[in-house]
Amino acid sequence: MMQNTLGIKIYAPALLDDGSRPVAVVHAMERVLPGLRLAWTVSESHQLMPLPQRDAWLAQARKGGGFQLVCKNDESFPVTMFDLGLSATGPGRQALFEVHAEVPLDTTVLTVAADMLAAVAEGGRALWGHATPFRASTEIAAQTVHPQMPETPPRGLPALKLPEKIRSPEIPHRLGWLNYWSAAAARVIGFPDPARDADLLSRARRTAMDGWVVQLTDTPLDLDNPTHLGALQDAYERFPEIGARMAP
Repeated sequence: MMQNTLGIKIYAPALLDDGSRPVAVVHAMERVLPGLRLAWTVSESHQLMPLPQRDAWLAQARKGGGFQLVCKNDESFPVTMFDLGLSATGPGRQALFEVHAEVPLDTTVLTVAADMLAAVAEGGRALWGHATPFRASTEIAAQTVHPQMPETPPRGLPALKLPEKIRSPEIPHRLGWLNYWSAAAARVIGFPDPARDADLLSRARRTAMDGWVVQLTDTPLDLDNPTHLGALQDAYERFPEIGARMAP
C-alpha cells in the first residue's frame, strides 16, 4: 500500500516582482521540520540537481513567474515544495501565489503539522490554506464542480464553485483537515462565533499574525470514518461562504 502523505496548500495574493516569499515559505518548512533541507530540484531530464545557491535561485525564479519544485534528496523521506504558478485563477480571475508541499504522514510530521501549516502560510502571507492527507484531499478536490460538466460530489459532500466564481480572494475554496484562515479570511466566513464554534475552538489555535489554524478531527482526516465525514459535513454547513456553495 502506498504511504499516505500530507499535502499542504496555501493561497496568497500574487506579487510578481517579489522574490522574498518563496524563500520565506521554504525556510518556514525547514524551520519546523527537524533536519529538513530542500536543496535540490529536478532538471528537465528528470534528474535530481543540487542547488548550492538555492535562496538566490528561488528569488530569481519567482521574479520570472514561479519557482520549480525543490526537494530533499532522500527517498526514504521525500519532501517536495513548489509554486503552482497559476495566474488568473483566483476569485474574479485574480492571480495567486499558490504553493503546494507534500510530506510523509508519519509520527514526526503529525507532531508539527499545525505549526508547519501556520509557518508556511504566514511566510507566504497567505489568505487561507489547508493541510490534508492525500486520500481525503483527492475526494475534497472532487467537490469542485464545473457548471458545464456537473458531477455529483463524493460521499454526499456539498458541491463547490470554481475558484474564479468565488466573490472574494479571502474566502477559502474548500476545507481540509487542518485549515489556515488569515484574520481577513476568518472575518469573512464569520469565525469564531463562541456560541457556535466551541467544538472547533477546542482544536484551534491563534497564529503569530492573528490568523487561525483550525483542526477538524483529532486524527488525520479519513473519510472512511463516519465521524470524520460528519465533522467535514458539519463544517461546510457551519461556513456556507466556503466554496460559494452551489445549490444541489
